[in-house]
Amino acid sequence: MKLLTTEALQRLQNAEKPFVLVNVLPADSFSETEIPGAVNAPMDDSDFVEHVEHLAGGKSNPVITYCASKECPKSTEAARILEQAGFTDVSDYKGGAKAWKYAVEPWRVQSGSNSSTPVFQA
Repeated sequence: MKLLTTEALQRLQNAEKPFVLVNVLPADSFSETEIPGAVNAPMDDSDFVEHVEHLAGGKSNPVITYCASKECPKSTEAARILEQAGFTDVSDYKGGAKAWKYAVEPWRVQSGSNSSTPVFQA
């Protein structure tokens, strides 16, 4: 499994090469941790592997997992599960939603508690 930085993920998005960006957190956390272009496939669902395979269009297509932050182990666990299931191009965006928001959408972090957008604290 490859580890991706925020800059590497941005380059992939800008290159417009096909890949699936998978938020592996429970569905009720998706709106708070969504990165543009991401889909939600909760790692704890019994059909996680099949769901990701369907979203990716096969096990040989690129899949990038992420969760809430670098402290969250779920994206790495999910990437390992996918590799063990036979996926051949899996990356882990370890920084997760928190790193994305700080690097790419800093205005959201500064927007304060009156905003409907989640505010991440360092």
